[in-house]
Amino acid sequence: MARRSAPEVNAGSMADIAFLLLIFFLVTTDIAVDSGLSRKLPPIDDNPEQEQVVKKEKNIFALNVNSKNALFLKSGGEEKRIELNELRELAVNFIDNGGGKGDDACRRCQGAKNPKSSDNFQTAVISLANDRLAEYKTYIAVQNEIIAAYNQIRNREFRREYPKSGMNFVEATEKYQDPQTKKAEKADLKEKLETIKLLVPQFFSEAETKNK
Repeated sequence: MARRSAPEVNAGSMADIAFLLLIFFLVTTDIAVDSGLSRKLPPIDDNPEQEQVVKKEKNIFALNVNSKNALFLKSGGEEKRIELNELRELAVNFIDNGGGKGDDACRRCQGAKNPKSSDNFQTAVISLANDRLAEYKTYIAVQNEIIAAYNQIRNREFRREYPKSGMNFVEATEKYQDPQTKKAEKADLKEKLETIKLLVPQFFSEAETKNK
């Protein structure tokens, strides 16, 4: 008795089905576009007067990571070695200092108002330079602490500006980037987030990598 052959499965349309599914997921998936780390260079000062140069220097929080992964801070004309666990607090104190007078006065700053440190949120610049031999994990750790310092101040200002929202800047950012958040709520959150970013801009520049 002849053995029956197994019935063949027509797989000719499987490629079409897979292609349609691919198109479906591409069309329906939300992709967060307002993410990442923004960087902004310090403004160019064309005024050669010494007073303007001094003013510019006090508004720069200059960090340097050397080849041995040691972290140095130059602020107020002095350079000293600091530990990574000190960086966030020092950065917050610098950004939030509010040492400006007159037009440079900072009404939202809650810092020490040291005249030798930054004037306001708009002029405070954090600069980071890395030696080429510095480890990548050190570079990332320093970046994380700087972003955390900005977020600490932005969290405070978000709650202050929108006390009824029941969230801070970081939580609002996460909710905005959540694909499950409705479009109307996303639009409202985006407006609030942009307002806080204008109030507390993130002026974080990265200098050219050095190799000593």
